[in-house]
Amino acid sequence: MTRPTLFGVALDPLTMDETVQRCLDAVRRGEQIEIGMVNAAKLVNMRRDPALAAAVAGCDLVLADGQAVVWAGRFLGVRLPERVAGIDLFMRLLAAAEVADIPVYLLGARQEVLEMMLGQISERFPELRVAGSRNGYFDDSEQQEVADAVAGSGARLLFLGMTSPKKEIFTAGYGKRTGAHVVHGVGGSFDILAGITRRAPLAWQRMGLEWFYRTLQEPRRLGRRYLTTNAAFLAMTVRELIHRTPSAASANRSHR
Repeated sequence: MTRPTLFGVALDPLTMDETVQRCLDAVRRGEQIEIGMVNAAKLVNMRRDPALAAAVAGCDLVLADGQAVVWAGRFLGVRLPERVAGIDLFMRLLAAAEVADIPVYLLGARQEVLEMMLGQISERFPELRVAGSRNGYFDDSEQQEVADAVAGSGARLLFLGMTSPKKEIFTAGYGKRTGAHVVHGVGGSFDILAGITRRAPLAWQRMGLEWFYRTLQEPRRLGRRYLTTNAAFLAMTVRELIHRTPSAASANRSHR
């Protein structure tokens, strides 16, 4: 299947169900796949950070995590069937792993948040086999050691609850070394599952206002960031539309 490109990034036009099945197939076949998630902010930051852009581009699956990405795709003639939110994929894979007895590793967040999340997971998925866990506070010099610990645990699914670009850089450099069949960066999902932050109601998600809901919770930290990246993403979309749409003069010349 040909991967469509949006803002120069090749995306996989998969539904949530198709993505979950692709991950389970990788475990069954013994393949290794790394998942990259993009939203409006990350696509903007990829323009500014070549290392982040290269790390995402190197992933085996690149999915539209943000509703704004799906809408921009439709506006620009790039078909993306639906948003595949990172946290929703995380929960779906945990549920599937519990049923299929697939061991998982949870890497990220502060230690106290990680422990709170593990408690929530044990309640929601009592039969889930957690092969190991570690907080996300480690130096770059420790990345190989961390990857080897994941490999030694025998985990087949690795979830990274770390911020960008740390999780993408770790995935690009050491994802294969972990031995996990699926590496999925879930960002702030650990905080949400632990109950530290609240996720936007479904209606807000459908309207593409999850970012605004988060801003209301942390206005000082996130307000300026989201305002800046959203404006930049809108400008990117307009420029892309102009680039993709031939001018009237060019169209007339092509018909002479």
